[in-house]
Amino acid sequence: MPPLNSLRAFEAAARHQSFAKAADELGVTPAAVSHQVKALEAWLGSPLFARHAQGLHLTEAGRAALPAFSTAFDAMGLAVQELRISAPRPQVSIAALPSIAQLWLAPRLPALRTALPALRPSIHTLEEPPDFRREPFDLAIFLTRHAPAGSRAFKLCDDAIFPVCAPALAQQLKTPADLSSQLLLWDTTWTGDWSLWFEAAGVKGPSIDTGSEFSLYSMALQAAIDGAGVLMGHEALVSRALAAGSLVAPFPRRVATGLSLSILAPDRPPAQAAQMIDWLLAQDGTKRD
Repeated sequence: MPPLNSLRAFEAAARHQSFAKAADELGVTPAAVSHQVKALEAWLGSPLFARHAQGLHLTEAGRAALPAFSTAFDAMGLAVQELRISAPRPQVSIAALPSIAQLWLAPRLPALRTALPALRPSIHTLEEPPDFRREPFDLAIFLTRHAPAGSRAFKLCDDAIFPVCAPALAQQLKTPADLSSQLLLWDTTWTGDWSLWFEAAGVKGPSIDTGSEFSLYSMALQAAIDGAGVLMGHEALVSRALAAGSLVAPFPRRVATGLSLSILAPDRPPAQAAQMIDWLLAQDGTKRD
């Protein structure tokens, strides 16, 4: 048998059609993935990928092998899930979008620890929801349209967006058209927020290219609190700042994005993760089915 790491590297690279994306999933470098794939190709005596400047393409041998390997690794992932279910432990591994981890989950942790002192949440930030069939997370919290494959979704609330800014700046904003003279703040995760809101408001807004972009929503939020400009707020992420009065919403219009803030979990989450899901849902008046 060829080394298991070589098989994992091939399956991930073939599924993503990318060494870089496979490396992100496996937690290694693209060079390491390439090295493992080359080792498998040397063992096989035949190429599995055609390498081009535009990217990777599977050879006929690679295309033929991929479905069986994907099925096998999915089955291994499910077997690992069963181990996690049958061997309860206090740690709950949570994946979350960075903005959600910082602005929604972190403020709830003190109350969570008080309510469930035996559990130890371990939080990891990801840009995309994890695949519970492959990645060792017990639950995840993301803004999503639907549950990804291999997971169940428990909706906390629908996502709505609206401009927010410091109270002093809000005094300059009488109508949405006044935003054309302000610096617009936006997060690279949601580049279409401003155009979506302007369209719903019936206003031709300025291009966001004239504003300031941030790779972290929490940085954009702090810039808005400091009076640097107007941020497109996501209700679940700005609610604490609004309640504290450090931000205000100068206009009443809220626009649905079609996303929902949801807890994602495997079909059969471990008992400790199920406890945490029930607690988080109860804080928002929701019950787990």
